[in-house]
Amino acid sequence: MTRRTLLTAASVLSTTQVRGANERVNVTLVGLGGRGQDHAKFYSEVATANITGVCDVNQAARERGVAMIEKLTGRKPKEYTDMRQVFDDKSVDAVSLAIPNHWHALATIWACQAGKDVYCEKPASHNIFEGRQMTAAARKYGRMVQVGSQSRSIAHKIEGIKLLHEGVIGKVYLAKGLCYKRRKSIGRKPDLSTPPPGVDWDKFLGPAPMRPFNELRFAYNWHWFWDTGNGDIGNQGVHEMDIARWGLGKTDLPKSVYSFGGKFVYDDAQETPNTQTAIFDYGDVQMEFEVRGLLTPEEGKLPFRNGHTIGNIFFGSEGVMVMDLMGYQVYKGEEHQKVMDVNYKEKRAWDTAPHMANFLEAVKSRKVSDLHADIESGANAAALCHMANISYRTGRKLTFDPQALRFTNDNEANKHLTRDYRKPYVVPEKV
Repeated sequence: MTRRTLLTAASVLSTTQVRGANERVNVTLVGLGGRGQDHAKFYSEVATANITGVCDVNQAARERGVAMIEKLTGRKPKEYTDMRQVFDDKSVDAVSLAIPNHWHALATIWACQAGKDVYCEKPASHNIFEGRQMTAAARKYGRMVQVGSQSRSIAHKIEGIKLLHEGVIGKVYLAKGLCYKRRKSIGRKPDLSTPPPGVDWDKFLGPAPMRPFNELRFAYNWHWFWDTGNGDIGNQGVHEMDIARWGLGKTDLPKSVYSFGGKFVYDDAQETPNTQTAIFDYGDVQMEFEVRGLLTPEEGKLPFRNGHTIGNIFFGSEGVMVMDLMGYQVYKGEEHQKVMDVNYKEKRAWDTAPHMANFLEAVKSRKVSDLHADIESGANAAALCHMANISYRTGRKLTFDPQALRFTNDNEANKHLTRDYRKPYVVPEKV
């Protein structure tokens, strides 16, 4: 099956108009799992959003989504079984994608071709090639594509990064991201000869290889299989790495990466590591990231919250800044004296709604510069995850050409830049 309606760049752009300040944007939600339900909740709180439809390959998820949105908004949304039906619907202005990583690129490209603006969950892509193609599609068809790196719209993180750039801890030479997020073993479950009733398994797998249905490869646990996810470095870690490069003032990619780790303690079906360290060299600064799903205490003055230590540490010539979802602290001098403590008490300091509101503002203005996390930025953040995973999977330090988006003199590593797509779900070479 191919896209039934592909608009040309000219026809897409000719239908684009700058919306009035009070006009609401018709948004359809694609993907109604846990994060998709969050999307429903957050969009219902954004005055400029009008949730008009829902789409999921799982009938039970669609039914839950319809009931939830009707309760939140008082209006019953339209129901779609295939995202291509959403893209063909001219009443839809924008789509919000809360779907597995392996679907992000193709769904975004199809949406752009059909003249829809896109909010896409992180990581932007499943591999480095896809991020480049998503950016090309957004530019060619004049679409607003925002990646769900909501830290870029969180007030205290914007404030803290600004202080770093102004020299609050002197010259920043190292940024470290930590994701000590407790993850229990997923165990093992048998393959099934047929998927559960109401689940379109072919559409769920999409670009990924066809495999027998297994409950562990469905719902949330798809994160831990290489076919569909990128491990916790691409799940939670992409946030911290994006913040780290933001604090360093880096918009390009590093010149080398070395990542190591493994899956320790558990004997289960998970393929991705539960312990991983990545080191990136930009030449003038360094970036590090560490993820651990096992029991771990707090580290580096980052607080231990709800069983997790998640955040960033910035090292400068004059001091250190630590930042997490609720605030930031600055320590100066040889005695590590705390000179600044910004700790937000409100429960939703990390909220996603402002990021979605920013997306809808750009949908109206038609200015890519208005987006806090445009696809190009999001694709580069995701590329850091992919570079680390490729180093981990090949077992060696890799040098990288940021302009060519290729590893230098390493054919095995370069094979991981893209994948063999299952027809007809192919991310195109030309968008």
